Amino acid sequence: MTRLSTPSGLVHGSSLETDGTTIQRFLGIPYAGPPSGANRFRPPVPLVPWQGVRDCTAPGPAAPQNPESPAPPGATPRSWSEDGCLNLNIWTPGTDGPGRPVMVWIHGGAYLLGANSDGMYDGGRLAAASGAVLVSINYRLGALGFLHLAELLGPGYEDSSNLALLDQLEALRWVRRNISAFGGDPDNVTVFGESAGAAAIGTLLGMPASEGLFRRAIMQSGTAERYRQPEESARLSAVFLELCGLDRGSATELLSLPVERLLEAQAALERRIAAESYAVPLPFQPTVGTPSLPVPPLNSVRNGVNAGVDLLIGTNLNEGSFAVEMRPPASGDPDYPDRAAVVLAGAGVPAEQAPGYTEALTRVLSREPSGKELLEAAIADSVYRQPSNRLLDARLLGAHPRAAGKNFAYLFTWRSPAMGGKLGACHALDIPFVFRHLDIPEAAFLTRGKAPQSLSDAMSGSWASFAHTGTPDGAGLGWTEYGQERSTMVLDAEPRLEADPRREIREFFGAVSPLPER
Repeated sequence: MTRLSTPSGLVHGSSLETDGTTIQRFLGIPYAGPPSGANRFRPPVPLVPWQGVRDCTAPGPAAPQNPESPAPPGATPRSWSEDGCLNLNIWTPGTDGPGRPVMVWIHGGAYLLGANSDGMYDGGRLAAASGAVLVSINYRLGALGFLHLAELLGPGYEDSSNLALLDQLEALRWVRRNISAFGGDPDNVTVFGESAGAAAIGTLLGMPASEGLFRRAIMQSGTAERYRQPEESARLSAVFLELCGLDRGSATELLSLPVERLLEAQAALERRIAAESYAVPLPFQPTVGTPSLPVPPLNSVRNGVNAGVDLLIGTNLNEGSFAVEMRPPASGDPDYPDRAAVVLAGAGVPAEQAPGYTEALTRVLSREPSGKELLEAAIADSVYRQPSNRLLDARLLGAHPRAAGKNFAYLFTWRSPAMGGKLGACHALDIPFVFRHLDIPEAAFLTRGKAPQSLSDAMSGSWASFAHTGTPDGAGLGWTEYGQERSTMVLDAEPRLEADPRREIREFFGAVSPLPER
C-alpha cells in the first residue's frame, strides 16, 4: 500500500507491475466538491481538504449517463453518481526525483457517455513506457454538463452550458496544486483526449481561463468548432423542458428533479437528434457568448489565446464509418449523395457545391467513390478532419512569433479487420495504440489480434516524446512540424511523413467553406 501527503489530504493507493516497471496507482481522487443539490447546474466548487487518509484503491463513479445502446463488445455498465463524479485517477512511475511530465486524459463519448475508469483508458502501461505521470478525469455529461439555463434560471446559471469545460479547468487547477506530490511537474502538463475529449481540448484552447494550465495539447479526432450560439442552445433547452414535463414557468423544478428523470428526458432528446442526423448525433455542446466562452474558440486561437501551447492533432481516415455502417436504415432516407450533401451543408458547404466534394474525393481515390464511401468521407471531413485543418491554419495565421507553440499533424490509416474491413481506420481505433492496450477485451472487437505492436510502440512513444519535449519525434519517425508544407505523419503499419495528404479535399473546403474572418 502506498501513502502520500498532498495539499488536498492524505491518500493511499496501490502498486502494480507493468512491463517490468512498478507503477503506483491512486484512483477516484475528488478534485472538486459534489456538483449536486444546490450545486446542480452551477460551476464546480473548490474541494475542501479532507481529514484522515482517503482510500484511493478503486475508481470513483462516472458522471450520470444512460447506458450505451448498443453497447460496444467488451463494455461493462458504468456505475455513476451525481454527488461523486468529479474525480480523477493517477498512475505514476515514482514520486521521487525531478518532476516528470504530466499527461491529463479527457475521455470521449459525444459529451454523453464515458468514464475515466473505462478499461481502454487505464494509464498503467503508458505511464510505464513513457515515464510520465498519467491522470484521467471525469466531468459532467449531457444535460448536467451542457444544458443552457441562463435565460431560464437567471443569475448563477450564466455558464450552465459550459459546466463540463469548467469541471476540466478545475481538474487542471487541482493538478497544478497537487501533482508534485505524485512525482509530476506542474509546469509541464499535456492535455490529451479523443473525440469529445479532443473537442473539449479544442474549446479549452480558446478559453482565456485555461491559459497557463497546460503547456501542450494532443487532439485525437477533435475540433475547436463544436459549440452552439445561445439561441440554438436555448431552443434545445426548451425541448428538454418539454420532455421533462416542464415549461418556462416551472423550469426551477430542474434543480430538484431526480437525476434519473433528467436522464430519461436526455435519452428522448438523443433519439430525436439521432433521427435527424446522418452523421454523429451531438445533442449537447458548449455555448459561446457566455462568461467562460465569450467568442468562438477558433477566433480566440487566431487572436493569440494559448499561442504558446504546443499542439499535436490528427484524425483517423474513416471517422464516419460507424455512423454509416451502424445507423439503422429508415424508410425515408434519401440516397447516399443526398445524405452526404446534408452532412456537408452542416459544415458550411452550399448544396450546389456538394458535387465538387465528390469530384475532389474522386481525385484523391483515383476512382469514383461508392455511395457509402462518399457519405463516410463527408462525415469524416465535415466533423473531424477539415476542422482539424482549420485549427492548424488558425494557429499558423494567428501565430505570435515570440510565443508561438509548435504544431504537428497526423493521419491514422491502419484499417481494422472488424466487420470484414468495412470500418476501415475507424473512429476511436487509435486509442488502444496510444494506451498500449491492443490485447484487452475492450479493444478486441476492432483489433482482432492483428494490430501491429510496432505501430503502438511508435504512437505511444511519439505521444510520450511530445509530452517530454514538445516534439513527437522521439520514436525516430522523422516527424517534422506541420508548417507551410503541411507535413503530416501517416500512421500505419509503416509510418511515413507526407506533405498535405488528401490535398484536393482540403483545397475544396478552403474554397467553399473558408476559415471564418476574425
